[in-house]
Amino acid sequence: MMCMIYLFSAQTGEVSGELSYEISYQLVETKNEILNTQLTLDQLSQQAHSIQYYVRKAAHLTEYFLLAIAVSFPLYVYGVRGIWLILLSGAICVGFAGFDEYHQSLVEGRGPSVKDVLIDSAGAGLGILLVQAFCWSTLHQPHSGRKKKRP
Repeated sequence: MMCMIYLFSAQTGEVSGELSYEISYQLVETKNEILNTQLTLDQLSQQAHSIQYYVRKAAHLTEYFLLAIAVSFPLYVYGVRGIWLILLSGAICVGFAGFDEYHQSLVEGRGPSVKDVLIDSAGAGLGILLVQAFCWSTLHQPHSGRKKKRP
């Protein structure tokens, strides 16, 4: 996940913008086909531009959600639990988000953003909490698999 995030951040502003526009356009075009709204190409393009910012931010959230799962799950399995899981996984993910924004400041047409670190942190937090809840609910069932004794 870290390599994937790093490679996306290494794209120039122009390349990154084109990619997010293409994804936005595909979303709008799919919606148009499903709902049969018969929008013109100009209308599709206008709608794609209007959601492009949100698509970019959703990508940030999703990348760090997946990174947090990739970091938290092995830590949980190896015994890091509760607040320590949240702190350690959170520090790794938020630290990498800060590093990623610094890295973007070195790429043509890109720049660092505190807002992106906050969005990345929110995605990481959701991923960490999901791992914590999933592992707790599946691994800590004291009566699972046992038959209850009859009185």
